[in-house]
Amino acid sequence: MGEGTGAPGAAGLAELREDLQVLSDLLSETIRRQEGDEVADLVEVVQAAAQDDARPTPDLARIALPTANRLVRALVRYFHLANVAEQVHRGRVLTATRHREGGPLQRALARIEAAGIELPELQRAAGDLAATPVFTAHPTEAARRSTLLKLQRIGEQLPQVSGSPEARRRVAELVDLLWQTDELRLERPEVLDEARNALYFLDDIYDGPLSRVLDDFAGTLRERGVRLPATARPLSFGSWIGGDRDGNPFVTPAVTGDVLAVQRGHAIDRILELVEGLVEDLSVSERLTGVPVTLREELERDFAVVAEIEPRYLRLNAEEPIRLKLSVIRARLLASRVRDNAVAHSRPGAAYRNTGELLADLESVRNALLENRGSLAARGRVDSVIRQVSAMTLQLASLDIREHSQKHHHALAQLIDRVQPDAPGYASLTRAQRMDLLADELAQLRPLSASPPELDEAGATTFGALLTARRAIEAYGPEACRSYIVSMTQGPDDLLAAVILGREAGLVDLSRDKALVDFVPLLETATELRTAGVILDELLSDDGYRQLVRLRGDTQEVMLGYSDSNKDAGITTSQWEIHLAQRRLRDVAAGHGVRLRLFHGRGGTVGRGGGPTYEAIMSQPYGVLDGEIKVTEQGEVISDKYLLPELARENLELTLAATLEASTVHRRPMATPDRLARWDEVMNLVSERAFAHYRSLVEDPELPSYFMRSTPVNELAGMHMGSRPAKRPDTSSGLDGLRAIPWVFGWTQSRQIVPGWFGVGTGLAAARAAGYADDLAEMTTSWPFFANFVSNVQMTLAKTDLAVAERYVTELVPHDLRACFDVIVDEHARTVTELLLLTGSDSLLGDQPGLAQTLAVRDQYLRPLHLLQVALLQRVRAEGDELPSQLRRTLSLTINGIATGLRNTG
Repeated sequence: MGEGTGAPGAAGLAELREDLQVLSDLLSETIRRQEGDEVADLVEVVQAAAQDDARPTPDLARIALPTANRLVRALVRYFHLANVAEQVHRGRVLTATRHREGGPLQRALARIEAAGIELPELQRAAGDLAATPVFTAHPTEAARRSTLLKLQRIGEQLPQVSGSPEARRRVAELVDLLWQTDELRLERPEVLDEARNALYFLDDIYDGPLSRVLDDFAGTLRERGVRLPATARPLSFGSWIGGDRDGNPFVTPAVTGDVLAVQRGHAIDRILELVEGLVEDLSVSERLTGVPVTLREELERDFAVVAEIEPRYLRLNAEEPIRLKLSVIRARLLASRVRDNAVAHSRPGAAYRNTGELLADLESVRNALLENRGSLAARGRVDSVIRQVSAMTLQLASLDIREHSQKHHHALAQLIDRVQPDAPGYASLTRAQRMDLLADELAQLRPLSASPPELDEAGATTFGALLTARRAIEAYGPEACRSYIVSMTQGPDDLLAAVILGREAGLVDLSRDKALVDFVPLLETATELRTAGVILDELLSDDGYRQLVRLRGDTQEVMLGYSDSNKDAGITTSQWEIHLAQRRLRDVAAGHGVRLRLFHGRGGTVGRGGGPTYEAIMSQPYGVLDGEIKVTEQGEVISDKYLLPELARENLELTLAATLEASTVHRRPMATPDRLARWDEVMNLVSERAFAHYRSLVEDPELPSYFMRSTPVNELAGMHMGSRPAKRPDTSSGLDGLRAIPWVFGWTQSRQIVPGWFGVGTGLAAARAAGYADDLAEMTTSWPFFANFVSNVQMTLAKTDLAVAERYVTELVPHDLRACFDVIVDEHARTVTELLLLTGSDSLLGDQPGLAQTLAVRDQYLRPLHLLQVALLQRVRAEGDELPSQLRRTLSLTINGIATGLRNTG
């Protein structure tokens, strides 16, 4: 569930209003008790004025800074509590829907059956299913873990408040503690801190929702005659935190190694808990059931390797061979932890080398039960544990490593120029010459350097990350790191450079059929998206690279960048070029007999590819999805999706259901070739005109100054949000060097939200003027891609508030720069008009009145925060570089509060 999904509907709104009132009252009581009547009265006056335009609003710009700080804190905490109330309500609605209509998987299977998909095809698709949410950190992530923990506990207690004075007392206590918790970090988090925060969410997911989803998935399929092995991995997790090196100097090879070790230790501890549960449950006596010969033989071999457990457990569990086998598993897990920590040396072979060995031992337990009248336990409790371990692995989440393409060329130039001193310098080669050289080099099947290469500091760091990946895979197993992502891939040579460097680090050795990771091109701008098919075709046409892909299971992963393509080309062209790129990649991969795994680098906001999960998956071109998919889960929206168990369950099940449905029903076109060609013709025109208008805005020489003045993006640097810098190093000081995330962040804070809709109106109006009005209407109702696009843009427009934006412009932007705002206002009006014509509604979100009402209420409380932020920005910019700490903190709080109120930052 992304932005705009699962918002309150008509049903149960009375309960939501009651919860909001309870939390608002408790917050008011806290403020009055802890801050006094003056602050409490001011908060109430501001909130009352926000709800009633007829009431006078205090002059917020003249409020003393200490009082302003408390007022902002009150509004921020209100939004935190309102978000929890809405999440609880969404959980109620989802539970009611599940009881009434079944869960997402049941509904998807009904549609699959209605489409005539037969059992063998469903069996194949279910067996191939591999959906991977990938957790990423976020440089503008605003919420602290200390805050999230309290909000989670409030959400757990809130449903009981109305009927339990004790529950109300506990919530009141938590609200008190929430008020006494600083919203802002004292310092920027380190990468390891961000990794531990991700573990917190993974813990919650593994604690209940994941096992429930996997068990339900297997059970629901079994009812329809589909058998899914317990060792199948329809759902698993990945992470970028500690592996995303692109533009983050704090992700060193040593940090990557530390994060991998932390994940490993955490996974072993969690699996030990599962094994202890089995030990407690499986008190099966051989005196009563017998013991399979195979298990007894296994135990003899086990005791030879893990001899230290035999005396104790043979005495305690002499007639309980299954418990003895579980004791072996426990001992091997402990040996793995000891080996990983390098505290002591266990007997060779005792530690697990990979998750496959652990699963084989658990399968032995399962088979022993099946052979001795224990089928219920085998197919129940034991299968459930096997499913969890298969998903979790001994690494908890596979760590992707990402590096900028130019970093590999920089390191490789030093190696190649050293062994070919008489040839033209590597850096002087054209892209085609570089490709020829690298292809020849890959075909040589031997490293460039017989010893560790001599590289400068930058090259050594890049090479060090590859070495760290190889060592982790050798120590922890293949699940430690599966994907090495090359950002800003502009040609096949960019990927081959990474492969050659990977060969030097021992990740690749084609002479020994060794390929330890997938090398993944990341296509990030409109230009690269347009040439996606050409890039992939050239790669797969190279014999050496094709051998590498064959060694990786004949699967090629390609990552699509939504954020940078949006910043580069605008939302319309970004979305359309990504759609077309998927078609091209699908056709090229099929032509080479390769399976395509797409990795969608989607952000939380619509301007960065965000939106509802189910609709996003189902709106892909036909035939693109064949069981495997990866999708980023940005740090800023992870809490919204996974904070409460029912929401986590729904999000995971939606991902599975949509992937299964798209892999079956959507293998063939949903429309005739003539209709698809006509829709393409319309969309090409819409994209072309939208792109031209968007580029005219971003290429306006006044826009950088306008953007910096009308938004708080410059002040973002003063907030200790994420470990990653907002700007890429070694880039210009203008908009080009600014990352896509703070680009969206700035526009969102000032409520202009340009990346989410600008250019759409111009494109649609051009198509309508060209006689495509009927086609646009048909596309809205019959083409999932276009319907999803329109829905997401409509959501962004509903969050855009140009009346608020005008205050930023009037107070902060010089007159000679305000023409940019006039262009934005004009395009906004055009886009709203076009969207209403498409949807046939009188207002935005006219078909979702509950959501529209929720956003309207939020707007009322957001306006005071915006007014305070504008006033504070004026003071900050007047002060210069030496800012009083309280002024900086109060401004940072408004940024935090607006992000919380809008439920995203960038």
